[in-house]
Amino acid sequence: MLMHPIFMLELVEQHRRELVAEADRERLLARVLRARRSRREREAGAARGQHPTTTAAPAR
Repeated sequence: MLMHPIFMLELVEQHRRELVAEADRERLLARVLRARRSRREREAGAARGQHPTTTAAPAR
């Protein structure tokens, strides 16, 4: 099947934009999930009476 070169270029550019948008969504989702996990860990530590910034003592 023959296609006009400009049409093919448009298809390639559209596909590239879709791939970039998908990668952006994945990065955004990963960032949100990481922030939620971090917030839950801080809140869980505070709920147990620990200071949110307290870290465990290093193992000797």
